[in-house]
Amino acid sequence: MDPFDDPRLTAMGLFAEVYTGIADKNRRAFAEAGLSEVDFETLIRLARSPGQGLRMSDLAAQTNLSTSGITRVIDRLEREGLVSREACATDRRAFYPQITEAGRARLLEVLPRHLEDIEHWFTGLLQPAELHRFLETLRLIRDVVRPCATAGAEEIEPAT
Repeated sequence: MDPFDDPRLTAMGLFAEVYTGIADKNRRAFAEAGLSEVDFETLIRLARSPGQGLRMSDLAAQTNLSTSGITRVIDRLEREGLVSREACATDRRAFYPQITEAGRARLLEVLPRHLEDIEHWFTGLLQPAELHRFLETLRLIRDVVRPCATAGAEEIEPAT
């Protein structure tokens, strides 16, 4: 067998090509809303989290950024008024970023176009049963290669 004709190489190549292609399509909508890819990922993860906030360490794990990397992102988003820092009720040394109304508004500005792009370039190409199976498969793989991708998904209480 030709070592370059291995289906594992084909799978990785196709996955990389698909991701890169979709990311290129998404980048345009994000830029029009004044967001980078990492800004969008950070804001959408906060918006979709219980209480619309996460501990910094959990957010870093979910975004696959270093602690200092996510701190720089949060600092920038906080200066823009898109996130605020809230004290953690269970650990006074910690704080967690929480999306603000301005952050939600920015997401709502880009979300319709983003969802159209996802539908056009990705999910709309699959039948409902195919999409369901594909999502199950992605979760299976994600849970093995990035088990921390859902870190902090449980409810956290802000300090009162």
